[in-house]
Amino acid sequence: MLKKVFKKMDFVLLILVLLLFAIGITALYSASGGIEGDVSEVTKQLAWFAVGIILMLFVMMIDYDIIGKFWIPLYAIIIILLVLVLFTEPINGARSWFTIKQISIQPSEFAKIVMILGLAKIIDYYKKKGTLNKISSLAIILLFIAVPLLLIIKQPDYGTAMVLLTIAIVMIFVAGIKARYMISATIFAAISLPLVYYFVLPQHAKDRILVFLNPQIDPRGKGYNVIQSKLAVGSGELWGMGLFNGNQTQLGILPMKTTDFIYSVISEEMGFIISVLVVVLFVCLIIRMIQIAKTSKDFFGTLICIGVATMFFAHFTENIGMTMGLLPITGIPLPFISYGGSSMLTNLIALGLVLNVAARRQKILFLE
Repeated sequence: MLKKVFKKMDFVLLILVLLLFAIGITALYSASGGIEGDVSEVTKQLAWFAVGIILMLFVMMIDYDIIGKFWIPLYAIIIILLVLVLFTEPINGARSWFTIKQISIQPSEFAKIVMILGLAKIIDYYKKKGTLNKISSLAIILLFIAVPLLLIIKQPDYGTAMVLLTIAIVMIFVAGIKARYMISATIFAAISLPLVYYFVLPQHAKDRILVFLNPQIDPRGKGYNVIQSKLAVGSGELWGMGLFNGNQTQLGILPMKTTDFIYSVISEEMGFIISVLVVVLFVCLIIRMIQIAKTSKDFFGTLICIGVATMFFAHFTENIGMTMGLLPITGIPLPFISYGGSSMLTNLIALGLVLNVAARRQKILFLE
């Protein structure tokens, strides 16, 4: 069985991910202080990566058509979890995690996988029937998206909600929705945004937007994170200050240096060359996924790859953008690099789905 898996493995994707993980674990080790510091997060990250690789191989071995048949129970489970998590104790003002001893599980991360699978299945069904552009079909698709989206906003986790919405928009667009619907949705969004800002968004979300536009209005408060991040990114120059030598990182000035702002650590200590390499690796990863999508044996596989590629694109652009002050801070992790078990497992499961589609571009199945 494993022989067949490795025979059909897309090693380009795997190598790209291994390189990203290698850079991430190095940055995490340095940010944790090395041998003299607390390396518990490094140990956990390695453990999550090992478990994720096992899940990736498992997902790859089972035909994605078979996996797709379970989208309804998976969707029901994730909705139940998203409801239950709202009754947990808030962490940093958000109810997004189930905490069991020292392990935290974030259901909204796994919701991305379930939404990609379910949305791909629904769109593929209506596409085959030729009813994708009927109002009734679009209403069902929108309802499918709206339920998890609203529950995640309720946590509140606006960053993950934006990622889910981006995935959905791109998948629907690729499916061939008529231009009039896209134009209508754009006009509706343009009209709704000011209303949402003034009457729906809580004050802390408005503050984030204002700080994004001008961090200096509260440099010691809400603008502190982005200011320190930009200082770290800029101080790395071409070759970086060296591992364990970054001023912002090692002096504890840079906030959330192992999670949200791990890219700032890379920029400060490894320099412009490695930070650009990270961007290049992500671009190559996404391009490779799009190539696999174009050569998939069916449209369901194409939509899976497009959904996963969009997820990675949304994550890496938002995370890197916020560290440089180009986008608002939303707490979105950098795939394969930021510390976090739920994120790592989700990313590797998603990778497994794409490898699954890639392996079955020729009709050689591992499990029938």
